[in-house]
Amino acid sequence: MTLNRRRLLSLPLMGVFAHAWARNDWAAIERAARGQTVHFNAWAGSDLINAYLQWAGAELMRRHGVRLEHVRITDTAEVVRRVRTEKQAGRLRDGSVDAVWINGENFLAMKREGLLFGPFAETLPNHRWVDTEGKPTTRIDFSEPVEGMEAPWGMAQLTFFGDRRRVPSPPRSLDELGAFITRHPGRFTYPRPPSFHGTTFLKQVLMESLPDRRVLERPVQPETFAEVTAPLWAWLDAHHRHLWRGGRQFPANDTALRQMLSDGELWIALTFNPNAAANHIAQGLLPDTVVSWQHRRGTIGNTHFIAIPFNARAKEGAQVMINFLLSPLAQGRKADIRHWGDPTVLALDRLSPADRAHFSGADAPGVVREPAPVWPEPHASWVEPIEREWTRRYGV
Repeated sequence: MTLNRRRLLSLPLMGVFAHAWARNDWAAIERAARGQTVHFNAWAGSDLINAYLQWAGAELMRRHGVRLEHVRITDTAEVVRRVRTEKQAGRLRDGSVDAVWINGENFLAMKREGLLFGPFAETLPNHRWVDTEGKPTTRIDFSEPVEGMEAPWGMAQLTFFGDRRRVPSPPRSLDELGAFITRHPGRFTYPRPPSFHGTTFLKQVLMESLPDRRVLERPVQPETFAEVTAPLWAWLDAHHRHLWRGGRQFPANDTALRQMLSDGELWIALTFNPNAAANHIAQGLLPDTVVSWQHRRGTIGNTHFIAIPFNARAKEGAQVMINFLLSPLAQGRKADIRHWGDPTVLALDRLSPADRAHFSGADAPGVVREPAPVWPEPHASWVEPIEREWTRRYGV
């Protein structure tokens, strides 16, 4: 990559000129990518996701001569620290991370500290199929403008699920959930923060409790934090003793919640993938009497992304990999509950009939029947103080 191209990438790319420039340059990027190995740092907590990346790696090698190395991680923050350490040590090229699955506070940290390569995302040929209008979180990550510094990969939205034999009338608001918890003590809980799903539930409670959620779009202010978050702690205080084990213990993650629901210990569980219950049913992990729902006014949702560190060794290979993962073929397989069930970032109505055929329209048991509006995430700066205050109040 020439110095002139680096300078171009540092400027805003707009309109038809940007797309024409990107198309003209893409062939050169593909040529440079051939033979490269992309070290993709991505969460490895799901056998389905790991298998999907194995499939993607085989396709990348066959189609583009790019080798995908899945570096299996448990905490994206560790990757951020590694890239930060490399920059501090003067390792400005040939870094250990070529791409990272990321969003939220980790993206915010990398963007603000100059740890990212780009902007690149909207110059990828397959980005033209991304539904940036219908899915605005593809350009706004936890209230932080993406500005092409990461590419959207999949959609997520807080979703609840339970067996309709035990929960014939699912609670579809915070008030209804509170009433359920009171009527059925011990049958609901959430993962212990800072587990992602636990923190997401806290943010949902806060957003649903506030008369005006817009205050959360701005960075947190220490002097007003207590006042803004007071409704969250009031709701938790009112229901804490009715949680599973009286709120004295919390499951580690959403996988534990699903197992507890399967065992009948819990009657309602939560996930951040609207297709998770359908996926578990397809795998035989849950009965087909399990249903999924969202709070009717809306639930918190976001987009998850792939970013390229500033000092990545295989920048061209990473772009080719990400472009393939945005293709209708790869997005359709990822959306299929048999392979992952991760909702697509693409606008299906803009695809050709042949490309739409990659997306299964099967009405699988366990899918959300009445999707609710997506509420964008609060600004990423709210996460740490909310988790810290939760630990002070309820940590055991």
